[in-house]
Formats: sequence, C-alpha cells, structure tokens
Amino acid sequence: MTRAYAPFPACRPRRLRQARWARDLVRETELTVRDLIWPIFVVEGEDRAEPVASMPGVARLSVDRAVKAVEEAAKLGIPAIEIFPNTEERLKTTSCEEAWNPDNLVCRATRAIKKAVPEIGVMLDVALDPYNADGHDGLVRNGRILNDETLECLVRQTLAQAEAGADILGPSDMMDGRVAAMRGALEGAGFHDVTIMSYAAKYASCFFSPFRDAVGSGGALKGDKQTYQMDPGNTDEALRETAMDLAEGADMVMVKPGMPYLDIVSRVKREFGAPVFAYQVSGEYAMIKAAALNGWLDGERAMMESLRAFKRAGCDGVLTYFAPEAARLLRG
Repeated sequence: MTRAYAPFPACRPRRLRQARWARDLVRETELTVRDLIWPIFVVEGEDRAEPVASMPGVARLSVDRAVKAVEEAAKLGIPAIEIFPNTEERLKTTSCEEAWNPDNLVCRATRAIKKAVPEIGVMLDVALDPYNADGHDGLVRNGRILNDETLECLVRQTLAQAEAGADILGPSDMMDGRVAAMRGALEGAGFHDVTIMSYAAKYASCFFSPFRDAVGSGGALKGDKQTYQMDPGNTDEALRETAMDLAEGADMVMVKPGMPYLDIVSRVKREFGAPVFAYQVSGEYAMIKAAALNGWLDGERAMMESLRAFKRAGCDGVLTYFAPEAARLLRG
C-alpha cells in the first residue's frame, strides 16, 4: 500500500505523542490480561514450593500449592494456565508409560485445579520428554528418535489428558503427523470440544535450558533435538509446518521461542490468519530477570515492552512466566 503524507511542518507526528490521552487514542496494539497464559511447574508432595535456580521468581509447586496459585491467577483475570510436571526419576523409562498414566502428576493437578477453579482454562503439554529416561520428546532406539512409534504413545497421552479434564492440548514434540493422530483419537473418543494448540514452529533453541532444569529433563538428555525441532535459520519451513498442523486439525498454533522469532510470528499470522500464540520461553524470562536483578534493566518496563512486542508482531496471546506479575500491572 502506498501512503502519502504531508511534509513538515504540516505533518508533525509528535502532535499525537504530547499527552497520554492522545497516545492512548492512537495506540495500534493493546496488551491485556486476557492475552496471557501462565505456565506452571508441579512436583510431588504437599505444601511444597521448590525455587527454580535458573528462573528467579519461579518455583515448582505441589498440587495443593498449585491450586492456590491458580486461584490467585483467576482473580487477576488470567484466562488459562499450562501445567508441566517435574516427574520423579524412578518413573522415567525408555518406554515413557508414565506419560499416559491417568494418575500421573499433571492429570492429578488438572483434576484438582478444574475442581477448584472451573472457570480457568487448563492446557497440558503432549510430549514424552518429562517421562523419558533419554530426555527426548519421542521414543529412542539405537540413538534415533522414532516418529511413527512415538505417535502411538502421544495418542495414549492425549486421551489420558483429555479424560483428566484438560481444555487445551499442546503437542510440543514436533513429530510428523502428530496433530492428525491426536485429532482422530479425540474425535473417536468423543472429546469433540478439546482444543489443540500445536507447537507448529518449535525451533532447536538454546533458550529452553532453564525449562529443562525446571522439569528435570536436561540431565537425562542424550544428544540434542535437532533431528525433530526446527533449524533456527529457516522461515519457509515454519509456514509448511503450520499449514500441515492446521490441515490436520489444530485450532491454534504457536511459535516457540518467542522474541528471537517475532518474524515467524508475523509471517504465520499474515499467511494463515489463524489464532497465533508465542511462548516467551524460560531463557527469555531468565535473561530479563537476571538483568533486572543486577540493576542493568528496569525489570517491569522490560517485561511489559517484551510482551507488547508479541502483540505488535501479530500474536493473539502469549505464554509467559511473567503472567501474574504483568497482570497486576495491567490491572493497576
């Protein structure tokens, strides 16, 4: 689109910046509490909160503590959470059967939270890494990540999580064909209304490291995830992945990590017009927190500026560990 503007001094862009009311009137994008999804970590035990050293301000919570935290999140107006487990080492195996145990940690947490706070949306991750003795998102045989065999496991995990009451399922494994397998299983079992938010463009990124500390999968990881997560140098591939997931039955799509991939967010939103989310991942959170704690950045301003960047790029919402802190600021 070609735009013509009057030359200076007839055109003075600063006229619309002089007062707060003017800035508010012409602001192109707006961040609200309704745009936030809060990822939380759960751990076995009672009345337990274990700080995650690499994520200042974040803790692994026992289910009872998680329920209380989510109650507070609901009061702040946060519409949804995502739950990740810190699975006990004794339950991790190469066959990953704990992933579809109906009484595993995330299923119990989901039931408890939906009972206490039925109005909040609960999202669960569909991937094997928290349960895998090898630390990978898929089954491993002779050092190779198996795609089709993993899909069978993901279907079992999907049905267990839907039965537990999850509202949104987020396949983060990056196996080919997983959305179609999940959608077919959900429809076949009568879970017609369960939403799929696919991790459509998930890159093989170093920014995930603190998250792996939080869920306890980092120490178990053998090798890396470059054979199934995306190459950070690619953008067209992200569009192909997104097109496949939407065609297979995804309702919403996600780009992960967030800030280093805002160009991907923008391209995906322009190309497909579907609901697009970004995950402001653990490494992004940790960088801002660490800089703020050292006095190198104004932490609140950096947090809010980063979240607004997602909206400006085209996001419909953001998964962020900052959600409660940001919600308090947004609500004044």
